[in-house]
Amino acid sequence: MSVVKINVLTVPAEQREVLEQRFASRAGAVENSDGFEWFELLRPVEGTDQYLVYTRWASEEAFQAWMSGPMQAAHRPAGAAGRRPAAAGSTLWSFEVVQSTGPKAG
Repeated sequence: MSVVKINVLTVPAEQREVLEQRFASRAGAVENSDGFEWFELLRPVEGTDQYLVYTRWASEEAFQAWMSGPMQAAHRPAGAAGRRPAAAGSTLWSFEVVQSTGPKAG
């Protein structure tokens, strides 16, 4: 059963572009991880300063393996010493996929 991890990032308005650029510069950092299924960075449109980082994994074990290895490297790029985080806060939500559907082939 797939699992979904949503990292809720509180991002001040002046840091939005910085956050998006940092994610763009890490393109490819998660895609080759065993058990990885999907990624989306969701920008808030109105009423909140929270970005959602959506990832879907084949299992909790696959997510934990990424967290303990490749994620560490992805969040410590070269030359990052002394660089401030773009997010002011972070909360991780975890879900199991109970039902899923997509568009009908047509």
